[in-house]
Amino acid sequence: MVNKLIVSNVLYRPVRTALSALAVAMEVAMVMLFVGLAHGLVNDSARRQEGVGADIMVQPEAQSFFLALSSAPMPLSMGDRLAQIPNVQAVAPTLILFNTGALSMVFGIDIDSFDRVSGGFSYYSGGPFQKPYDLLVDDLYAKSNHLKLWQTVTLLNHEFRVCGIVQNGKGARMYIPIQTAEELQQVQDKASIFWVKCTNPGYTDSVYAAIKELLTGYKITPVQELKSLMTSNNIPGVNAFITVVIVIAMAIGFLVIFLSMYTTITERTREIGILKSLGASKRYIIAVILRETGLLSAVGIVVGYGLAALVKKVVLTYYPTLFIELTLEWAGYAAVLALIGSLLGAFYPAFRAARLDPVDALAYE
Repeated sequence: MVNKLIVSNVLYRPVRTALSALAVAMEVAMVMLFVGLAHGLVNDSARRQEGVGADIMVQPEAQSFFLALSSAPMPLSMGDRLAQIPNVQAVAPTLILFNTGALSMVFGIDIDSFDRVSGGFSYYSGGPFQKPYDLLVDDLYAKSNHLKLWQTVTLLNHEFRVCGIVQNGKGARMYIPIQTAEELQQVQDKASIFWVKCTNPGYTDSVYAAIKELLTGYKITPVQELKSLMTSNNIPGVNAFITVVIVIAMAIGFLVIFLSMYTTITERTREIGILKSLGASKRYIIAVILRETGLLSAVGIVVGYGLAALVKKVVLTYYPTLFIELTLEWAGYAAVLALIGSLLGAFYPAFRAARLDPVDALAYE
């Protein structure tokens, strides 16, 4: 009987019910999408660094393993010293530039050494650099920006020619000759990072120890450890961003449910008076309203899951370089946050309804 009453109340105002459920759905979708985007971009960056094919990454001590935060203080001659270490197969220097216009990294590479470390690019069209201002782009970047072979693009305030489109997954999405990168960054014989490939992955530990002994004051990182190091906890501001998103999402759900239930209680004053005159307790009135809110939240949560999946599909269709990871863990967190926010929003209207005097409620017009 109680459940029938709750369903009837929910269906009595279909537009208001739909808007309330939509607010909860937006809350759930916001949490899942923004958190999924933050984690997706970090994990994608880690996957692409692993995809270079190196076993060890060498950087200056002060630099972050997030490559976009790196500069170029290491001399290229260091690569020759690294190459002389036993069981080192190849060393590839990389000068990293940050394209502020597209918020993306550009790798300045010596293509021969980079190919020896990575196993070489897989070309969908075109080929290696032929001129100083040639540009290689990966397939996802080309698709996202509608780039074609031999097209001229503006990058780092200079004109570049797309000489090749390659398979994604090898560090960056754009590559230029390292000499051109040095010219643009106004440095000479410098590198941001050295990728070191061992003759066999089993030698990684011994090569790592040898590099640590050879180079003091540098950050040496086995590439296999990158994924565990590259988390949102290690990126300045990401956790704060996620917290702000969660607070805003909960506030939306709280306010909409609060206004919806407050208005509902006002409209149902006589109905509540009848229930109380028939012996309904305060606890009963509060339980009915909170269960009604729970039903709205459940519908909103399910719709929110569908909305998040739909938005992800649309985003990846138009922006294939973005990665959104929708996980069961955060789906659960989003549902719990939505339910808590909704119940908090409904509690005061429910408490107010429970305190109504039945005589005054029956006389309410």
